[in-house]
Amino acid sequence: MSLAAHLVVALVALLHIWFLVLEMFLWTRPSGRRAFGLTKEFAEQSKALAANQGLYNGFLAAGLLWGLWLGDAGRAITLFFLGCVLLAGLFGGLTASRKILWIQGLPALIGLVLVALA
Repeated sequence: MSLAAHLVVALVALLHIWFLVLEMFLWTRPSGRRAFGLTKEFAEQSKALAANQGLYNGFLAAGLLWGLWLGDAGRAITLFFLGCVLLAGLFGGLTASRKILWIQGLPALIGLVLVALA
């Protein structure tokens, strides 16, 4: 893979680690509530669901890092997990917030293109 592909995949993985932290550990704190525009009450009521969602984001990050660690042998794994991230970004953008398309979907799409071209 090219350096650009590696960097974008690593960025997508780091974003998903950050999503894990936000959803699993900061959901009910002011910074987490601010990031998602949540009331204190809603954050408290939904913290178990958010933690579950955060865990899934951690799995996406782990898969991307695994693909990077394997190098060229991990290309298919990297493409698979980038595809998962893109689909999650599209679904979130259509059902929750358009912002998700740009924050999650676009970096995954760029990564898919760069890895496919590498």
